[in-house]
Amino acid sequence: MTERLDSAQPYAIGLFRLVIGLLFAVHGAASLFGVLGGAAGTDGGAIPSGTWPGWYAAVIQLVGGTLVLLGLGTRGAAFLASGSMAYAYFDVHQSTALWPIENGGELSALFCWAMLLLVFTGSGALGLDRLLTARATRAPGEDERATEPVAA
Repeated sequence: MTERLDSAQPYAIGLFRLVIGLLFAVHGAASLFGVLGGAAGTDGGAIPSGTWPGWYAAVIQLVGGTLVLLGLGTRGAAFLASGSMAYAYFDVHQSTALWPIENGGELSALFCWAMLLLVFTGSGALGLDRLLTARATRAPGEDERATEPVAA
């Protein structure tokens, strides 16, 4: 049973990455473009361009979330995203109360830890990182299906 779970781990991480990346990107899109309910505190609107720190956080969410969703540069994008959510929690939320349930910082804390996990696990299965790595390690002219050279 353990071997089956271990063999499914890259796929579980890949699905986790897809969901977290999508949710993070959608959060950024809502803040930047006022879609899907818009940015928090704007009555459904978008954050004004260049506003610190909200607009920059939304750009990180949209771009970082999209990269994580695609599994492209996952570790770097997740590192930046995790840091931005740590900043959001400690600078924006924790100044009002200690616990996330009291200060409204649950989402920031969850995204911070989820992205930090992806820094250490990588993209898992189904990510462009793996596809590009596999292509880069193959010798020029090597058949994608072949695992060993055929003897002549």
